[in-house]
Amino acid sequence: MFPAGLQARARAVAEMIVVPLALAGITPNMVTFAGFLFNAVTAIVIAAGHLHLGGILLLLSGGFDMLDGALARVSRLQSAFGAFLDSFLDRYSESAILLALLYYFAERQALPAIVLVFAVAVGSLLISYARARAESLGIECRVGIAPRPERIILLGLGLLFSQGTLLGALVILAILTHVTALQRLYHVWRQSVPPGGLADSRPGAEG
Repeated sequence: MFPAGLQARARAVAEMIVVPLALAGITPNMVTFAGFLFNAVTAIVIAAGHLHLGGILLLLSGGFDMLDGALARVSRLQSAFGAFLDSFLDRYSESAILLALLYYFAERQALPAIVLVFAVAVGSLLISYARARAESLGIECRVGIAPRPERIILLGLGLLFSQGTLLGALVILAILTHVTALQRLYHVWRQSVPPGGLADSRPGAEG
């Protein structure tokens, strides 16, 4: 994860950027939808084989993740639904990018790359699910070395250079996403199981 000091500075810069948007009556949900549409366009560009341009657009799209939250704070329009919508569309955005990569590699019959993209998709899904499930149990779960912003940056940089660089980025992401998911599993275990106790298995868990 990025250092806390860097995150705080980035939040401050984002809040300065969104002041004109707040004055113009732009709402956080509008920015969230704009970010989703931007990611959809990025996915189309990647699927068409324009990896370099796709990398640039993907890195730019990461800015929307910061701007909608900053706008919500500046305009005092924070809401439970806004937070839910942001996370909801983030999952669609990430899925669109990974689907574009699957299409790109499938057209080139690159089976190892397809397996890598699938591994990244599963790891990303587990990261999101672990946090959502943990927080439904009252346990904050933001730990891990590869949350969404870091994944976007790594994948964007991989797209910027060459197909070989992209494959290297996918290998790293395939590892880091599952490491992060396991970190969250361990975190929840530490928070929910008494010292010396064993986690019990409960029937009726979500499928």
